[in-house]
Parts: sequence; structure tokens; C-alpha cells
Amino acid sequence: MSSDKSDSKVIRMNTRATAAEEVCPICFGTGTRIEPTKGALICDCRRTNRGARSLDAARIPPRFRECTFHTYYPKNDSQYFAHSFASRLVDEYPAVETGLLFMGSVGVGKTHLAIAILRELIERKGATCLFYESGSLLKAIQDSYNPVSQTSEMRVLAPVYQADVLVLDELGATVPTNWVRDTLYQIINTRYNQKKLTIFTTNYFDEPRVTNGALETGE
Repeated sequence: MSSDKSDSKVIRMNTRATAAEEVCPICFGTGTRIEPTKGALICDCRRTNRGARSLDAARIPPRFRECTFHTYYPKNDSQYFAHSFASRLVDEYPAVETGLLFMGSVGVGKTHLAIAILRELIERKGATCLFYESGSLLKAIQDSYNPVSQTSEMRVLAPVYQADVLVLDELGATVPTNWVRDTLYQIINTRYNQKKLTIFTTNYFDEPRVTNGALETGE
């Protein structure tokens, strides 16, 4: 793979086609279970709770909490390829040197696959992951400049820099002012230098396309 920080794997996707907690019956709330041949082990309930906390920390929106590779149903070759590539990325992680960009029109499943990657990396690889809609992240950074704000720019950006894997959803949805470009460059460049994986989704194409005689821009 190229080491050029401007390079990311680009995948174009076509449009066609409050209750009380129950006490664990195995460990009785202690968090450990005993196996005759292996001694004390972490109980599966603790692993499940840890995974749930990691998903909460990842800021995955409730609407997309159930997005997995198993619930994604490709409808054409480009979507099959995107699904296959995303699965392979999880298998190869952390030996992944470039970022990933899902590119396609609304409804092809870009966000679904990006979140499926996050879920798998959290559950299988123990990676610290973070999801942000790009406009919401930029708004949070802007709000930190307010003198009455209870947060600071670095308090917003620290988790973004530190996460093993970051998904920036809906890239390009915000008006591309100089401040937006500079801020996104700072985030992307910092993560690149720290060898952190960043995954992007966008409704925009890198070049105009003609579909059924009409110009398609991805908007």
C-alpha cells in the first residue's frame, strides 16, 4: 500500500438495485468463574458488559447500533465488494496502513458498513473506536470556542486523536470554508502521523458521473 498520507482506499458504492440488572447465574456478580482445569477466569458476562461500554464510548447512534456485516445485504457488485473489503480490513487489523473512504449515494449502506467495522474491531480486536458525523464534530469544536462553554477544543479533539479507529461520517456535508478544511486536515494529518486508522463516508463522488443520461454528483 502507498505511504502517501493523501491516499486512502476508496470504495464507490452504486445505488441500484431502566430495569434492574440481573445477577449472573455463573459468577453471581463476582466477575470471575472457576474452571477445574484452568482456575479463575473472567466471566463471559463481564466481557459482554465491557463490550457494551465500549460501544457506548464509541458514540454509535442508537439508529445504527444493530448494524453488522450479517445485517448488510448487498444488491450489486460494488456493494458486494465493499462488504468483502470491509470484512477483510477487520481480519487484517491492525496491519492496515491506509485509511478507507466509502463513496456513494444515499441509501447504499456506507454508514452501515463503517459501523459494522467498528463493532467488529471493538468485539474481536479490543480496539478503541469512535464515530462522529463530521458536521457534529465541527460544531462541537466551534462550540468549544464559546467563552461560557464547559469544554475546550482539546477536550473535544483528544478522543478523536486518541481513538484507534475513527469513523467520520458524511464528509463534505459541511460548507468547505478555510476553517473547515484546516480543521479536518489537522485531524486527518494528526491521526495519519500516529498511524491511526480513519474511515470516511461521503455522498460525493471524486468525479461527476452520468447515469441514465443525467449528471450524478452524489449530492
